[in-house]
Amino acid sequence: MKKAIVIAMAAGLVSLSACNSSPREQAADNIESNTEAVADNLEDAADNVGNDAAEASLENKADAVRATGQNQAEDMRTNDPDTNLSNGI
Repeated sequence: MKKAIVIAMAAGLVSLSACNSSPREQAADNIESNTEAVADNLEDAADNVGNDAAEASLENKADAVRATGQNQAEDMRTNDPDTNLSNGI
């Protein structure tokens, strides 16, 4: 699973390197790509478990990871990183 995340991150970085967006936008896109890859892996794991409760738990974790990634990416796009207030940079 870790290899899949690394491959997804590398693919995301390569595709973003061709863009002419700001470093802040690239960082936000990277956050979204990485959290999406983690969420996809959690969903794949959920599909492979035999227990309904474990499957639901993994699906919920995937949803939470996606939501967190979207919130962090949006925070990166909308807040000034020099203030160190909202986005934790």
